[in-house]
Amino acid sequence: MQAIIDQLAIASGSEVLLKQLVIWLSALSVFVLSLGGAALALTYVNPVRRRVDELAEKPNKRRTNGWLIKAASAIGPIGAFVLPQDELERHKMMTKLHRAGFRTATAMQAFYLIKTALMLLAPLLVIVASNWMPEAKSGNVLLYAMMAAGAGMLAPNIVLEKLLEKRSRAISNGFPDALDLLVVCVESGLGLASALQRVADELSVSHPELAHELATVNSEIRVGVQREQALKNLADRTGLEDIRGLVGLLVQTMRFGTGVADALRVYSEEFRDKRTQKAEEQAAKMGTKLVFPLVLCMFPMFFIVAIGPAVIRIIDAFARI
Repeated sequence: MQAIIDQLAIASGSEVLLKQLVIWLSALSVFVLSLGGAALALTYVNPVRRRVDELAEKPNKRRTNGWLIKAASAIGPIGAFVLPQDELERHKMMTKLHRAGFRTATAMQAFYLIKTALMLLAPLLVIVASNWMPEAKSGNVLLYAMMAAGAGMLAPNIVLEKLLEKRSRAISNGFPDALDLLVVCVESGLGLASALQRVADELSVSHPELAHELATVNSEIRVGVQREQALKNLADRTGLEDIRGLVGLLVQTMRFGTGVADALRVYSEEFRDKRTQKAEEQAAKMGTKLVFPLVLCMFPMFFIVAIGPAVIRIIDAFARI
């Protein structure tokens, strides 16, 4: 930068003017970069744009899924050594994968394929990288390779738990809106299946995860699955207590022949009260949670500012004696 300024100064003869020009141009570049980043971020979170991108990327997703299916099928001969042998463990893993949104027939095979590949490649990368670290001992390299293998084995489980938590949170955030819309649709005269489809259509942009689950329920009802079983499948797929309570209410309502609209209205009011109580509980915990940052961060700084000068004067006074 200084060399460019020197060359421009020689050409123009005013170094101060050129420095100011470079400063203003740098500020303008940073401003344009920030503005462009903000525009890209706003475009990315735009629901209409996101929906258009999803529709445009469907062929690519099909190709990706096809490659993943082929790769997952490749571990068929060694599946007995890679996949869990316990049926309960398989069921738990399939439940987690389904609740995280991975519902293909080869989802579990693909998961353990990724897990096995990371467990084998991570220590190999550590061993290869040790060639550029001549001071590293063989015992340390072996220890690092074992740690890398353990990390590669645990990383897919951690990522799966995060994806499951993210999807569950997204469904929970959209459940109050879906419940209110469902009450409105049922009270307006729509049947339960039509109301679920209508709610799924309305929430397809704002809450796509919950809309997909409701649309799946409606599809199961259309193909001949009983409504009670389709609703129970919804509760099993999501694993949320709120949806499980709604499903139990709807099943009892259909079993005893009571009004669905009245039951949904009562459940909506109870759910709203439950959310209010949960918010009040979180607000009541705020005072206790603030004690730790106050004690660890604020109080030491306060005592340093308030008592520090007096302590320094006392130390100086004793030093003069």
